[in-house]
Amino acid sequence: MSSEGHSCAGRNPGAREARWSWAPACAGVTSLLLVSCAMVGPDYRRPDMQLPATFAEPASSETPAVPAQWWTLYRDPVLDELVRVGLERSADVRFAVARVEEAEAALREAHALLFFPEIDANAGASRGRTLQFGTTNTFSLGVSTSFELDVWGRLRRAERSVQDQLIASRYGRDTVALTLAATIARTYFAARSLDSQYIATEEILRATNESLVLAKKRTDAGLASGLDLYQAISTQAAAAAQSKEIARQRATVLHQLGVLTGKLDLKVEAKDIDSLPVPPLPPAGLPSQLLERRPDVRAAEVQLAAATERIGVAKGSQFPTIKLTGSYGAQSSDLDTLFSRGGSVWSLGANLLGPILDGGRYSARTQQAEAQAKQAEALYQRSVENAFRDVCVRCALEREGRRRFGIGPLHAPGRVAQCAAPGAAPLRAGLLRLSRGAGRAAHVERRAAHVHPQPSGVPLLYRRPHELPRRRLVELN
Repeated sequence: MSSEGHSCAGRNPGAREARWSWAPACAGVTSLLLVSCAMVGPDYRRPDMQLPATFAEPASSETPAVPAQWWTLYRDPVLDELVRVGLERSADVRFAVARVEEAEAALREAHALLFFPEIDANAGASRGRTLQFGTTNTFSLGVSTSFELDVWGRLRRAERSVQDQLIASRYGRDTVALTLAATIARTYFAARSLDSQYIATEEILRATNESLVLAKKRTDAGLASGLDLYQAISTQAAAAAQSKEIARQRATVLHQLGVLTGKLDLKVEAKDIDSLPVPPLPPAGLPSQLLERRPDVRAAEVQLAAATERIGVAKGSQFPTIKLTGSYGAQSSDLDTLFSRGGSVWSLGANLLGPILDGGRYSARTQQAEAQAKQAEALYQRSVENAFRDVCVRCALEREGRRRFGIGPLHAPGRVAQCAAPGAAPLRAGLLRLSRGAGRAAHVERRAAHVHPQPSGVPLLYRRPHELPRRRLVELN
């Protein structure tokens, strides 16, 4: 008994090895057949873009790196939280993520179609009458399979095309996330800029109220004409109207920020924008090849690669397809004898199917695929050219703005307010005219001089959240 058990144990490993060795063997044979088969259609080659070697900007002594989460350079916890919530709750980001999941599922389908046969189970029962056999019953149970040999590379081209689509969807997701973060930051800084403007207009409004009171007293005392009083009233009304308009604009910007972050009831406390630092400037002399790292440029390129692979798919459809088929099961006229030894049925075969006369429809499909590839190439070229233009224009505006306002590579908080030209100069001049001769000129000058910079100093700050995303697109780090 023990010797028999020992003998069986000695045979089982070999039996298991013989039973399972067919799986890698079949995979190896399939791979060998696919490699030996030709692939019709063109292979993708990157188009030659005639771009300058570097961006045409003056040299820079500093080369700061822009992190992936570039908005953290502002060191503003509120902005960090808004971007985080926006990336989590945005419908655009969730849509882009769902597109990626769809592309991943499509790639799994194309991979299964290329490497694995489809095995189906079938079962049936029927009852009929014929002249030869009379009334009979038929019961059947079995499995069937079919597998297409990719002789011309049509399925391989299709899988490569789907894989490129998956990569493009991932780049599209990154582009959506980057664009959303940039839009949130830009909208947030617009709100902060309006906060600074509101503070400035409120200070100016208080100064104009004091000047109006002074003008009334001077007019009542006969020291000033009615024209001076009317000018003071007009200045005070203009300041009040400007304050209300800025408050309205801030409310509109906050509603837009709530939509971007998915929090429609968003509330942001007022804060002066002067407390934020100016992020570093991208270094000059950057190689134009860095544009290849932008997700939008990469997405356009892989879309071109996918379109090129689809040409091979269309050309492969013009050639015959070869399918291997097989089935195995049991069939009997009596359900009790269905699984008996004599009831087994099986079949093996190969089918060849190809077009003979199609009226030119397959060649027309190939021409359509070629035209679509040309369109994708044009879109890729336009994407590269637009990216190069955007970087050049933004870098030029960035440097010119810093040169105009005297801002260095990275200033401490509050430096922008000192560099920006005061936009309250016209109102301050009007206040001085109203108070001339009354001994209040010095007082009004002090009040107007302490007014925060008006919008003339704000456009420089408006560009900060707009520039960093584009610098991130170039991937300086």
